[in-house]
Amino acid sequence: MKLEAKAAILIEASTGQVLYEYNADEALPPASMSKMMTEYLVMEAIKSGKLSWDEMVTTSKYASEVIGSGDLLAEGEQASVRSLFEAMSIYSANDASVALAERVAGTEENFAKMMNDKAREMGLSPQAHFINATGLSRADLKQYAPKELQGETLLTARDAALLAYYIIKDHKEVLEFTKIPQKKFREKDASPMVNWNWMLEGNKDNLYLKSYAYPGLDGLKTGSTKEAGYCFTGTAERNGMRLISVVMNTPSEPKRFRETAKVLNYGFDNFELKQVVSANAEIDSLKTVNIKKGVLTSVPVVTEKPISIVAKKGAAAEEFKIAAAPVGEESLVAPIKKGQVLGTAKVTYNGTEQTVNLIAAQDVEKGSWFRLFFRAIKDFFVDLFNGS
Repeated sequence: MKLEAKAAILIEASTGQVLYEYNADEALPPASMSKMMTEYLVMEAIKSGKLSWDEMVTTSKYASEVIGSGDLLAEGEQASVRSLFEAMSIYSANDASVALAERVAGTEENFAKMMNDKAREMGLSPQAHFINATGLSRADLKQYAPKELQGETLLTARDAALLAYYIIKDHKEVLEFTKIPQKKFREKDASPMVNWNWMLEGNKDNLYLKSYAYPGLDGLKTGSTKEAGYCFTGTAERNGMRLISVVMNTPSEPKRFRETAKVLNYGFDNFELKQVVSANAEIDSLKTVNIKKGVLTSVPVVTEKPISIVAKKGAAAEEFKIAAAPVGEESLVAPIKKGQVLGTAKVTYNGTEQTVNLIAAQDVEKGSWFRLFFRAIKDFFVDLFNGS
């Protein structure tokens, strides 16, 4: 696949499997794609109860003066967390992003430190670095540039995809915001905030954008500056499979969407999410696990949940290798409770692995000393005769 982009990647959203990558580990300026981390931390604060959607936030002087997209808020103006989040996720509003960051962490620089801490927690690359809530460069921030945090905001394409993976995994409700094509910030406003994401499926009836509208696409974040070029992290779902794509440093605004369509088409045309093992299923190589000191000497085990793997369309069943093993003997002692983890099963396909717990399908009570005594005698004589 030939792309007009400096870096790109495509992953499946439920497993994180990489389906395509190009220069995915070079750290580049992400521009407003870095707001995905701002969105994540705000939604985390809401989920934990530290913030509520209806809380009113007062705009600081800095938030009202920050350059770039937005220009919605005046100093001292109040807006709800929900309204600010809509402005950030629909319109990529820098003023709303700063206002939310200051509310969560006191200062934007403290918020950026939280962003970096979360990046480490998520396992983003060592190159991943944030200096603010918006993705603006140090030069753009002028007197508001951070004093303690050095350098510039940087992400690899793999970092951006992983960040999108965690947002969708932990805070999928973000898509209810990012899929909105346009909305007024205030009811009295003359014109609405128009989503910078031209590919939204909701644009299919838009006279000017319908040629870009992509079936199933409902997010996630655009970004552009002189240094970053035109970037886009997109996500779309079709036939039960959700993909996440990233293109960085494309040469124009239309091009970032055309290149994204190429990447997503490659994924949907060539791959499918295949359920290899269902929940509560037996694994042929380990249908039961031997246990000690129980009224029974073994217990049937089944999968705790299903295993699905993204595979090439038409992949044969024998391409999926399934192996199973019990846990250590010290854990295989009665009493056993139904649902207790007694082993693991691993499915391997084309270098990709998925693992699921094997759990007890029934309770097994501890055997009485009398039962265990006579079982020991029986086992002794069985071993004696087998050895003769």
